[in-house]
Amino acid sequence: PEVIVQNMPGGGSMTAANYVYSVAKPDGLTLGAVTAPIYFAQLLGRKEVQFDWAKFTWIGTPEENDELFFIKSELPYKTLFDLRKATDPPRCGASGVGSTGYYIPKLLEEVFGFKLGMVTGYPGAADVDLAVEKNEVQCRGTTISAFFGREPGKSWAKNGYVRFLVQTGDKRNHRLPDTPTIWELMEHEKAAEAKKRLARVVLGPGAFGRPILATPAIPAERVKILRDAYSKMLKDPEFVAEANKRQWELNPVSGEKLEALAKEVIHQSPDIVERMKKVLGE
Repeated sequence: PEVIVQNMPGGGSMTAANYVYSVAKPDGLTLGAVTAPIYFAQLLGRKEVQFDWAKFTWIGTPEENDELFFIKSELPYKTLFDLRKATDPPRCGASGVGSTGYYIPKLLEEVFGFKLGMVTGYPGAADVDLAVEKNEVQCRGTTISAFFGREPGKSWAKNGYVRFLVQTGDKRNHRLPDTPTIWELMEHEKAAEAKKRLARVVLGPGAFGRPILATPAIPAERVKILRDAYSKMLKDPEFVAEANKRQWELNPVSGEKLEALAKEVIHQSPDIVERMKKVLGE
């Protein structure tokens, strides 16, 4: 079939999400590619939100985009728990509040009870990397794919310039086999259920990856056609070859799983939402 791509700038894909949810016909002929963190705006009660994240029709995602937290190897902290001993908290760099570089360190502070210094205002990822090399900052939260997909991350991993203290996926990424997940560490700490729920809602964007969604109330038989077609595309040899050429690792998640996850992250108690605001710098 012919596919027409229409860019809808505005609100970090908020405009596109609102259109797919509220304007497009529920016939399965309009799909949206949006950034997953926009569901934070719904939980925070932002007036520009005209959708219910849990009610979208979920088609699938080509990858989970989990995060990691690293610190410079020259520092004496071997594990995340060692940061509790820091008399002078390491400084972490980020572009601004609400960014991955900000909310990953703040979530770790909230869940595990230590302090980090946040330095915000960097224009972009490359600027934070340079700040690490200049020792303006010593730690950072970022996505696994971004870190290993470009320099200086590739070189830092090879030469041991940084130490990985935690990753956020449900299971360990093959590139970080010796780095514990946040869920393993919370299990070790016997963390309260509220902390687990907070982590799930804040880290949800990584699990959604780069989702494809559609209008609510599409007939079930059309939903099945779309999900099956999307799954077949991600296995197509020509598509896989192109992904490999771009060094893009495919780790698909089905529409059914995204549907369940969407309901899980949206249905939160007021207490969890308040703690989420603190982590996001609201």
